[in-house]
Amino acid sequence: MTSNNGGALAGLKVIDCTRVLGGPYCTQMLGDHGAEIIKIEPPQGDEVRDWGPPFHDDDAAYFIGVNRNKRSLGLDLRSAEGKDVLLRLLEDADVIIENYKTGSMEKWGLGYEEVLSKKYPRLVHCRISGFGADGPYGGFPGYDGIIQAMVGHFSINGAKESGPTRLGLAMVDIGTGLYAGNAIMMALFEREKSGKGQYLDMTLYDCGLSLMHPHVPNYFVSGGKVPGLTGNPHPNIAPYDLFVTKTCQIFIAGGNDRAWKRLCEEVGRPELGDDPRFLTNADRQVNKQELKKELEGVFAEVDGEAFCEKLLAAGLPVGPIRNTEDVMSHPHTLHRNMRVEKDGYKSWGIPIKFSRTPGSIRHVPPKFGEHGRDILKEHGFSSSEIDDLFKKEVALDERKKA
Repeated sequence: MTSNNGGALAGLKVIDCTRVLGGPYCTQMLGDHGAEIIKIEPPQGDEVRDWGPPFHDDDAAYFIGVNRNKRSLGLDLRSAEGKDVLLRLLEDADVIIENYKTGSMEKWGLGYEEVLSKKYPRLVHCRISGFGADGPYGGFPGYDGIIQAMVGHFSINGAKESGPTRLGLAMVDIGTGLYAGNAIMMALFEREKSGKGQYLDMTLYDCGLSLMHPHVPNYFVSGGKVPGLTGNPHPNIAPYDLFVTKTCQIFIAGGNDRAWKRLCEEVGRPELGDDPRFLTNADRQVNKQELKKELEGVFAEVDGEAFCEKLLAAGLPVGPIRNTEDVMSHPHTLHRNMRVEKDGYKSWGIPIKFSRTPGSIRHVPPKFGEHGRDILKEHGFSSSEIDDLFKKEVALDERKKA
């Protein structure tokens, strides 16, 4: 790995064999900060290219959202020649990340312990799977919603009226992608001391479970009281809930007793701050239904947006409920460069802001196999070898039907 001024991770080379969301989310983050991401797609392509509508140029928005700053090579790893191509690409790579079915890499003769760690001792191999290779669920398939159900997310998300509810974001996949990015950085940092790479065993199950805060600590500290559906209110803080105003819905968070008293003053009800039912957060938690009724009466006649602006200016955390269109056109979104456009591509910007080595969007999401010939040429394959690989459909620039 070498560095230059092309981003914090410039010089880092990542072979990305992941599909769907967790892995691609991770590698897009690395690519945003300068890492070279070579996306290896199976002959049928990353299946989320088909997860629409909506589509743009035959690729689903779902794919477009998590695959910028990557180059694509279609490659059949089930063939001996495909395996040889991958091994050639790994010769100067820092990281390989994959989410193949458990045991696939080993079956193809590409297992970490048996092959990769011996051929490339500095290589970091990150595997993302549903449950890991062993244990009661070892080797089983896992998708975000399945893991949400199995690690407790459904049981605490939703209200009495809705029942257990899937989170509206693929939080398990996204969380796993973020954890995987951290894990890769830790392994690379350790490699600077040891000179050796290592194998990273990342599972949706583990990462999804680790997101169950504060419900797991609440369960243990309460002596085994099982958390239930929370709805909008916070299980530990009050007020921390959604309220209806004359013009829109808003969300208010009173994180401490001082903020609560200031809120009461700002809304013209200072006596609530001294009400014995609401003096401390513990008091407000016990009496949260009465608290909500008091505040609902205050908010029912105010203009929500103006009210939020007033409270924010007073240093109190409150915000209006906005939809995607509202958010992506909001002046603060634009000010923070969190809406980006490049060559027809539109999405969110880069949330990690570096002072000296800012990230950038260099490549729009690739078409299937778009960069295959260039990638092979860069790795020493001759024109005749490249033509032969495409003729044999070891390398591909058009998706094969499943």
